[in-house]
Amino acid sequence: MAGMESGGMTRLFTEHPRALGMSWWEHGTGAVRIGGSLIAAGTACLVHAVVPGWFTETAGRTVVRLHDHMQRRRAGAANPNDWPDYEI
Repeated sequence: MAGMESGGMTRLFTEHPRALGMSWWEHGTGAVRIGGSLIAAGTACLVHAVVPGWFTETAGRTVVRLHDHMQRRRAGAANPNDWPDYEI
């Protein structure tokens, strides 16, 4: 990214969150929460691979919960038709 002017650098950090109606902080906090949930679900899957009786529904419930969360955010957006199919 050498030579990128400061305006381009500012857009890199603000354009996407602004398009979703969020501040950089709000977007980052949400992304960290979703990422943490996905990491936890992935870890549960790896443990489940070794011990099939453990975490039998953890990953599936996590995916459903995150999907529902993203659909509610989309429905509540100022312009839901312009909302991306996925947020992150």
